[in-house]
Amino acid sequence: MKKLILLCLVFVFSNTIFAQETKVKTKKTSAKTEKIIKEKAEKLKDKKSKDKKEKEKEAKKEAKEKTTKPKKEASEKAPKLKKDGTPDKRFKGADASEKGKAKSAEGKAKATANKTEAKTKVKKTRSGKTEAEEKEDMKETPASKTAEKKVKDKVTGTYNGKKVFTGPRGGKYYINKNGNKTYIDRDAEE
Repeated sequence: MKKLILLCLVFVFSNTIFAQETKVKTKKTSAKTEKIIKEKAEKLKDKKSKDKKEKEKEAKKEAKEKTTKPKKEASEKAPKLKKDGTPDKRFKGADASEKGKAKSAEGKAKATANKTEAKTKVKKTRSGKTEAEEKEDMKETPASKTAEKKVKDKVTGTYNGKKVFTGPRGGKYYINKNGNKTYIDRDAEE
């Protein structure tokens, strides 16, 4: 009987001890959450103040542009004068400068077109030939077809669209458009 009472007392005390710890934990977590909330609030305030400052700067810039734009336009349209008050012939009218800008834009467009055209013409493949040369090599002629029929070596793959043959000593080659064997470098072979 005494043992049973002792067990009950231990159970009651252990529950009260654990209950106290959970209360302490909740206090700690609430303090942590309060700190986090305060930090977030400060960050939001900082962001809002930065946004306001940026908006104010933009508004000032726009106001300056509005006031300086008409002045610039008026000064550009007015003829340039020398110290003595006569028009300076070195400065041409706005029309001439616009024509010059248009011509320079056309010239730039032509230059870029020429550059891209040159790149496509000179573009070389892995074999060191241009695309046109490679297309020419790809054409099969009757001579190459008959030469392929006469070859007794094994077909082991393809290279640039041609059948690759392996010779008796391990050399790899293909039959070119003239019907001749063209050996493949081991480096170029993949």
